[in-house]
Order: sequence, then structure tokens, then C-alpha cells
Amino acid sequence: MIKKTYLEKQGVCVVTFNVKFEKASKVEIVGEWNNWTPETMKSKRDGSFWITKRLKKGREYRFKYLIDGHIWENDPQADRYVPNPYGSTDSVVIC
Repeated sequence: MIKKTYLEKQGVCVVTFNVKFEKASKVEIVGEWNNWTPETMKSKRDGSFWITKRLKKGREYRFKYLIDGHIWENDPQADRYVPNPYGSTDSVVIC
């Protein structure tokens, strides 16, 4: 699930990314906002992982999840998907 809250006066979109990978021990998010540097997501007991990011409003950002350091996954609820140079797609969040 991707939840967005807009802070109009600041021009910011607060995005909470929440995904469930029950068998994962670690999930990281990587995206255009951080030059594709992995950021560890917080985990819950039910196998879900979450992180909140403050992104610039009016932009689109590509991102993916990195599971256990070697499995790349898209978000099933991304706003859209775009091809990447590796023969697959990236998730996109529109702020």
C-alpha cells in the first residue's frame, strides 16, 4: 500500500510505502530520490515492511524493493510501471 499526504505550503508529498513479504528478513527501498541507494525499511511482526519519505510534490519517482539483498520487486500498488534498462520494469509513485 502506498499512502500519500500532501503538505501544500511546503510543496511536499509525504509517502508511506508499506509492503508485505512474509518470508523476507530484510527489505530495502531504492529509488530516484536517493540515487538508488538502499534504505532499510522498518518491519512489523506480520511480515510487512514500511518506510515514510518526504518527496517533492509535482514529480514522479521510480523505485523498487530489494528483498534480502538480492531479489528485486515492484510495488503491486504503484501508480504505474515503466521499463528500465535491465529488461524489466520499475515502480513509479506520482507525488
